[in-house]
Amino acid sequence: MTRPSWDEYFMGFAQAASVRATCDRQHVGAVIVVDKQVVATGYNGSVRGLPHCDDIGHDMVGGHCVRTIHAEMNALAQAARRGVAVGDASIYTTASPCWACFRVLVNAGIVCFVYGQPYREDEHRERIQQVAQQLGLVVRALPA
Repeated sequence: MTRPSWDEYFMGFAQAASVRATCDRQHVGAVIVVDKQVVATGYNGSVRGLPHCDDIGHDMVGGHCVRTIHAEMNALAQAARRGVAVGDASIYTTASPCWACFRVLVNAGIVCFVYGQPYREDEHRERIQQVAQQLGLVVRALPA
């Protein structure tokens, strides 16, 4: 068994978080890392205390399930609830961030985005790369 790289190691945490997802349209996990330490995890699921898609079905608007919160936002919320600063952090996600999540994560101070597979919102992938380049951020896929 070969020792995993740091990227592979942290993506393993994101993959483990994804199994907790409660929307079967896509299971996504996220891990926020500061100084090579996991500070928060998240997965896509319903608002805390509300029923899950897996239990009562999807609430679809414009082709998206609006019942769920994306994994990245759940990880960011967990960090905030615990008072953990995420400036200069990295985030590892099993799917690339959507445009809405990317913008919030940038404003929160995330500087490195590593993802497993592209999210289905292909129209924003180029925009995310352009903004990342303008701001000196890292956005890269981690080959499986």
